[in-house]
Amino acid sequence: MLLKGNCLDLLAKLPDNSVDSIVTDPPYELGFMGKAWDNSGIAYSVQLWTECLRVLKPGGHLLAFGGSRTYHRLACAVEDAGFEVRDQIMWLYGSGFPKSLNLKDEWQGWGTALKPAHEPIVVARKPLTGTVANNVLEWGTGALNIDASRVGTGTGEVKTVNYPDIRGDNYNNAQGTVEYTVVDQGRWPANVIHDGSEEVLAGFPITASTGNGSKSGHRKGGASTNSVGLSGVKNAIDGYADGGSAARFFYCAKASKSERNAGLEGLPKQSVGVGDERPSGSSNERRGLPPTKPAQNFHPTVKPLALMRYLVKMVTPPGGTVLDPFLGSGTTACAAILEGFEWIGCEMTEDYWPIIEARVLWAESQRAQMQEGMF
Repeated sequence: MLLKGNCLDLLAKLPDNSVDSIVTDPPYELGFMGKAWDNSGIAYSVQLWTECLRVLKPGGHLLAFGGSRTYHRLACAVEDAGFEVRDQIMWLYGSGFPKSLNLKDEWQGWGTALKPAHEPIVVARKPLTGTVANNVLEWGTGALNIDASRVGTGTGEVKTVNYPDIRGDNYNNAQGTVEYTVVDQGRWPANVIHDGSEEVLAGFPITASTGNGSKSGHRKGGASTNSVGLSGVKNAIDGYADGGSAARFFYCAKASKSERNAGLEGLPKQSVGVGDERPSGSSNERRGLPPTKPAQNFHPTVKPLALMRYLVKMVTPPGGTVLDPFLGSGTTACAAILEGFEWIGCEMTEDYWPIIEARVLWAESQRAQMQEGMF
């Protein structure tokens, strides 16, 4: 459900304890590209996060993106509102570009900024009602969906064992063999997510084989094979031993042009404008920056759909409702729909409403096709 207007006004109309999770990408308060919505101070508002706390069920989780320069103020506001800060997820990527002032003359080679390569996500939880077990029984919230967020394929390998080789008296000295299936559930989800770029992969050590017969290291260019489905996530580096490499972390590249504009074919193209952070002559969409040319989805900070699907699935119980107070171009709504959740999103910028509505229709059609394929 799309709520049009200021999120502070809209959240006040929602009932107490009415949503199961909050997954959002609030303004980073950096004045990005001169946008007024990115320089209002709303992400630091204790009042905002107090309203989020009120509408969230006890034990419900909040995941909120922040900028590397301003994350601390976001996290403090979330904590001051009454949330328990549980962790921080880091989304690492290699496509950032430094917005640096390069000096000249005797200061040649000096600059004013580092290359951006990560975005932090605060992981917070509304205080529980009693124990975790009691809270989950009463509200359905309080825990993370670990198995649905594991990194791996979940494939099984059938093994054969002779009865005499099995210790214990369970088989009473029976003769013959027994077959059983060993299921690789995948790795426990970590608080690191990466974009599969060679730059990021190079930052992790390549270790020897784990002894399962697979190759060590990572497949060059393997990141392009990543896919996300209703039953889980296929690792970008599947089929290779992952002890110590980036294969142990969830992989998600930045949103592509086709993903940003899926379902928007009937909308007019608009320009997002040109900002100083764009290097001359570069491919901005390849670098994960807003497009310089007019596009149907002209929102400047579109998050990847696979990333948002992974996050909503991690913190939302089956059939639950996801809230996003800063819906932007609607990626959280699309992620919730594709994963089978209900959703509520607030957005105050009228220019983005047609984008959200068209993307939601596209996601609903995709969900319907997936359900048809299951039967």
